Amino acid sequence: MWGIAKDSQVLDANSSYAYLLWCRDFAATSVVAEVDGNVVGFIIGYLRPESPRTVFVWQVAVDHDQRGRGLGVAMLDRLVDNLIDADGNGIDALETTVSPDNPASIAMFAALARRREAEMTKSELFTPGDFPDSHIAEDLYRIAPIARKTERDL
Repeated sequence: MWGIAKDSQVLDANSSYAYLLWCRDFAATSVVAEVDGNVVGFIIGYLRPESPRTVFVWQVAVDHDQRGRGLGVAMLDRLVDNLIDADGNGIDALETTVSPDNPASIAMFAALARRREAEMTKSELFTPGDFPDSHIAEDLYRIAPIARKTERDL
């Protein structure tokens, strides 16, 4: 996971230690995709403490040779389905932040919203002045209401 994030040249790469802790402590709100026993993509997220029916997606990463195959949206679908039971109990919203210079991520989350027939809204969350380094703005995207896919949707 750390190598994919680092090689993405888009994501803020956390320490390798952080990814190991994430896998241990937030496995229920994360997804790892494998091909032939190799990790080729991942999502790390968490339930917001102030809003436990909202999953915040921290990072989505897909290995370079797997891009363009819909793996990112497929992992998002899996994450959402893992967090909503057959009776519809669980999360009802997904949030993430995306910088304005990342149209591929915005399109991926928009595809998820369309597939789930949910509304995606955008609002300002962090401006460059909020960061102590040269980080650009991060806009908050919220997809809601989000529901489990039914068998007819598959």
